[in-house]
Amino acid sequence: MPYLSKGRTLILSIIGILLAVVIGVLAGSYLTDTKDQSQAIRDAGIIILPKSRELPALQLASTTGQHINTQALTDTWSLIFFGYTFCPDICPTTLAELRQLKKLLPEEVKSKLQVLMVSVDPNRDSTEQLQLYLHYFDPEFIGLTGELSDIQIFSNALSIPFIPGDTSKPRYTVDHSGNLAIISPDGRQHGFIRAPLDIEKLAAQLPHVIR
Repeated sequence: MPYLSKGRTLILSIIGILLAVVIGVLAGSYLTDTKDQSQAIRDAGIIILPKSRELPALQLASTTGQHINTQALTDTWSLIFFGYTFCPDICPTTLAELRQLKKLLPEEVKSKLQVLMVSVDPNRDSTEQLQLYLHYFDPEFIGLTGELSDIQIFSNALSIPFIPGDTSKPRYTVDHSGNLAIISPDGRQHGFIRAPLDIEKLAAQLPHVIR
């Protein structure tokens, strides 16, 4: 009987060691996969904030015909781009790329995502002007405009600042970024996407962010 007891103890010890090894291998594999996934997300130009940011409470006019409270951007994921309809290069390129990105995303991701362009040129961009412009790229894209001071507060809060144009000049331009802000369904900034956009990589990695 003592020998049987020792045998059982030895077997249980071996089983315990094997389980520990298996758990260690699985945990290591999981951590490696997680690390690789995080790196792939960063390589796609997606930066996830360590802590999400609250948005300032502002009222902006929308091409949907309503005024939108920036703190009410909830229940869906949003990509926010700051641009203007008279932009000669960055805006048409970025909007065309976002149109292409939507086509590449899985339907379940696409259904959770909306694209918004906030005008950095409210002097010329009425909601009607924005709607006509955005409709050319995608009828589902939403335009927002309002007081210049409010738009600056909004862009600075999202760390995507711009330099207002000199409205005294007939064909003025506005210096702005092609970066995109990522807003999560809780209405907070989850991260941002760096320009220039890599559409293929974004299409592969956004589904790991938008869940």
